This record gives sequence, C-alpha cells and structure tokens, in this order.
Amino acid sequence: MTFYGYRRPDGRVGVRNKVLILPASVCASDTTRIISQQVEGSVTFNNQQGCSQVGPDQQLTMDVMAGYAANPNIYGTVVVSLGCENCQMDLVVAAIRERTNKPLEQVIIQEAGGTLKAVEAAVRYAKQMVAEASLLQKEEFPISELIVGTECGGSDPTSGLAANPAIGAMSDLLVAAGGTSILSETSEFIGAEHILARRAVNKEVHDRIYEITTRFENHFHLVGEDVRAGNPSPGNKAGGITTLEEKSLGCIHKGGHSPIQAVYDYGKQVQAKQGLVIMDTPGNDPSSVAAMVAGGAQVVVFSSGRGSPVGSPIAPVVKITGNKLTFAKMEDNIDFNAAPLIYGEKTVEQLGQELLQMVVETACGKQTKAEALGFTETAIARLCNYV
Repeated sequence: MTFYGYRRPDGRVGVRNKVLILPASVCASDTTRIISQQVEGSVTFNNQQGCSQVGPDQQLTMDVMAGYAANPNIYGTVVVSLGCENCQMDLVVAAIRERTNKPLEQVIIQEAGGTLKAVEAAVRYAKQMVAEASLLQKEEFPISELIVGTECGGSDPTSGLAANPAIGAMSDLLVAAGGTSILSETSEFIGAEHILARRAVNKEVHDRIYEITTRFENHFHLVGEDVRAGNPSPGNKAGGITTLEEKSLGCIHKGGHSPIQAVYDYGKQVQAKQGLVIMDTPGNDPSSVAAMVAGGAQVVVFSSGRGSPVGSPIAPVVKITGNKLTFAKMEDNIDFNAAPLIYGEKTVEQLGQELLQMVVETACGKQTKAEALGFTETAIARLCNYV
C-alpha cells in the first residue's frame, strides 16, 4: 500500500504542504493570527505558553514548537517572537535546527518596530515560502513512511468495544507494513499498565511503562489531588464509564496487539519505521495530539464515543466513533463509523482494513471533517504553575 506525499530536505515525508507561522509565546500569538489570515497556505495556532516558565516546564513548550516546525507536513516556518519572553528567538531557532533543515525565517516584534511592521515582514517571508512550496510535486511512497498518532476523547463504552479495537487493528496493519503507530494518554494506562508492560520488547521499555504511569499519578499527589478526581470526565460518566481503570482497559485497545518498541517523553521526535511506540502524554486531547504531532505524526486517528470536534493546525485528524447514535448526530465531525462491529455486521479485521484505507486516502490529500471546519485547537502540557 502506498500514498502520495512530499519529500522534505531532512528525508521525511509530509502529507500536507503548509507554511507555519509559529508564535514563540502568548505575546506573539495574536500577531501570528493576523499574519496567517493574510497568507493563504499558511497555518498558525494560539500558543498560551512561552514565558514565565521554569526550565523543565519551558522545555515541554520548546519541544512542541520545534516539533511543529519539524513535522513533515510543514514546508517551512516563520517564527514570530515578542523579544523579551523566556522562549527567546535564538533558543527556538536552535531547537528547530536540531530537528530539521527546512526553510526558516524569524521576526521579532520589538525589533521590527511594533505589530504592523512585524506583520508586514512576516507576510513577505510567508508568501515567498508558500510560492516555493507550491512548486513541489507529490511523489509515491510506501506507508512505512507514515507515523500515525492515536487518541481517544469523549469516550463511552462503545469506544472500548468498537472504535478503539478498530484503531488497534489499523495500527497492527500499519506496523506490519513497516510504519509507526503512537499510543498516547498515560493517564489512561493506569489500571492497565501491567497489560501493556507484558508487550514490551525488553526490560527497559517494560520499566518505562511503569515509570511514566507512576510519575503521572505522583504529580497529582504533590498538590494533594488524585487523578481519579477528574478522570473519568463528567461526559465519560454520562456515557456509562464508571472508573479510570475501566476507561484504561478500553483506551489501550488503540495499540492493537503489536510489541511495544519504545517509550517517548512528551513531544520528543519519534523514530520512523519503528512499529508501535508509546508517548507520555496527558489524557487532555489537544495537548496529547500536540505532543504526537510534535513527535512527527503526519496523521492522527481519534476515537470518540460521545463525539468531539478537536483538530490540529499541522496534521489531519480522522475521527471515528463506535456509537451509531453519535455518528448520526455528529456527522459534521465524525469521519468513520465503527458501530457495525457491535452489531455483528463487520469484523474488527474488516474495520481495521477500512480505517487504514481512510488513513491512506487522508495522507493522499482527502480532507477530514476537522480540516474542512478549520479546527486547529492546540494545548501544551504543563509541568507546574507560572512563575
């Protein structure tokens, strides 16, 4: 099976061909919005971080910013900073250069002479990049070049019964073809971590699975809280999920049955052609999707029993539900219906094949519902409070 994409100078393959207007901090986010509105073919997002952060917290933000710029769906990046934030321009540029050699320009609002002059300069850079990107021709590539992120949000029992097993079957097929699948949401491994650990390829991966789940719970204990106080969410409970452990047993089906090859920290670069890997992310959907996209995922497959509109500015997000009522009510948001598994109309293997075909079609350029609606929600995980 193959798809058509864009070969980047760093060797990776993109399934979209956008120019990123990257805000280095919250103070540059409105400026990047104004810039992107004037440049067709560009994308941006609202970065709420980038300043008033201690080192380890700031690193999470830096990894997402650098990962977004390095994601193969991006042709090139125009970084816009205010000038006095923690995430200084030289730090952001250096982090991007560590990951990729794609086109890169920079504008500092305070040095440019204010917002209007910064906008003018950045628009010129971005329009030039868009023109260059338009000259690229798609080429045919094996699906082993794909990194697919998997996510679930607004879950109900049909997520664990149908949608997530269908994603797992798709994941196994992708891995068998030499591709990479990312299983995320550490909070939703709790209670099922022993099942995942048994599938680790070695003791290091085995121990890392327990390490990230323990660390996640301990973060809440440090402030006198329990992760179970907020997970399952009210929507999960209304849908019929009663405990975090029950939710976890459904969540991990997204990883299929393949051996787990590695565990990556939040937003770190994922190695291509590696098989099934785990990324340490929160259960919060936008921040988990952001981490996988920063890790290099060109496509994300996202299950939702209750229904969710979440998208991404960088990668197409394919929505799947196992709830036939949700599919009927939220047809504007959901791309794939896995409910036939529950009613005995199709097997999980059939749905896995169909979902992989949809992923390939999406990689070739077919718009997802989230893309058509222009959804670009982004959140970045936090380690601690602002300083």
